[in-house]
Amino acid sequence: MPLLGTGFCCSSDVQIEQIFISSEHNFVGHHGQPPGTSPLIERERIECVAGKGLLGDRYFDHGEDYKGQITFFSAEVFERLCAHFNIREKPAGILRRNVIVSGVDLLSLIGCDFEIQAVQFRGTQHCAPCEWMDVAFAPGAKEFLKGNAGLRAKILSDGELRVGDAQLRIVKEAAAASA
Repeated sequence: MPLLGTGFCCSSDVQIEQIFISSEHNFVGHHGQPPGTSPLIERERIECVAGKGLLGDRYFDHGEDYKGQITFFSAEVFERLCAHFNIREKPAGILRRNVIVSGVDLLSLIGCDFEIQAVQFRGTQHCAPCEWMDVAFAPGAKEFLKGNAGLRAKILSDGELRVGDAQLRIVKEAAAASA
C-alpha cells in the first residue's frame, strides 16, 4: 500500500469501493439509548460541496470549519476486521463512514491536501471509533479499530465522487499543508 503524504510519491491509483450517506444520526445524541433507525443509503455517486459536506448527508453544513465534512474508511481494514471477528454478513457501511476506499494508507493523509476525482480535500484527523462500533459490528470492534478507524476530512472544492477507479494526488504534503 502506498505511503502517500510522506514525500515518496505524489499520486497513486485507488479504488472507491462504496459511497454512503444518511440523512439522520443513529448514534450521536443516543448515548444510553438504543441507536436510531435512519437507513444508510448507498450511492454510486455523491455531490461534494466545499466547506459544507456531502449533499444529503447528516453532517452537511454541520458547523463552520467542521473537520468531518466527509469520512473515508479503508476496505483493507474492513476485511481485517471481518476476518478477526469471523463476520462475513455485515457491509462496510455499518461503520457509518462515507467513502470506502482501497489502495491507500488513509492515516498518511492527515495534514495533507489531496485530490480524488478532481475534488480536493484536507485530511484533518483520525476518525476515532466509538462504543457504537461494538453495538453495530461486534463487541471488541472499537478496540480492534483503535488507531485505524478511518480519516476525517474537509472538502476544499466542489465536485462529484463516484464509485470506481480513481487517482489520488497529493496537492500539499503534511508539513506544507500546516504551514
